[in-house]
Amino acid sequence: MRRRKTTQREIIPDVKYNSELVARLINTLMKCGKKSIAQKIVYGALDYIKANEKSEDPEKETDPMEIFMKAVDNVKPALEVKSRRVGGATYQVPMEVPKERQVALAIRWITTYSQAKKGKSMMIALATELLDAYKNTGSSVKKKEDTQKMAAANKAFAHYRW
Repeated sequence: MRRRKTTQREIIPDVKYNSELVARLINTLMKCGKKSIAQKIVYGALDYIKANEKSEDPEKETDPMEIFMKAVDNVKPALEVKSRRVGGATYQVPMEVPKERQVALAIRWITTYSQAKKGKSMMIALATELLDAYKNTGSSVKKKEDTQKMAAANKAFAHYRW
């Protein structure tokens, strides 16, 4: 039995957009405490999105924050599977994902799949992954769909949830 619940750290909103979601993306992207580099990548990606979306539809002004928030919403999983050991057998039990974990998983998947894109700068890779997620295509959306398919396939073990 665990002693106590962990306390959630307060996330300070980022400087440019004053958004906690952008701050979480920066913190997830950051390596070895180099926050300024992570900020350059994220802000550059959002600027790239603004420039590219403007060229596709000149009369409609698109906000990169709206695209980013919609992309994260499109990648958030509603269900996931967790392993439960019952009488010597391990079952993949479908569980609902809490709101905080949904956002954390979405941001983690977006950063992971943008880092996996070789041959591009991280800034452009992150921007393209965000645009793909916004359009409901791309690797991170596929990961969400695979996670939810796995949960649907193991619906028979839902009664082991506790």
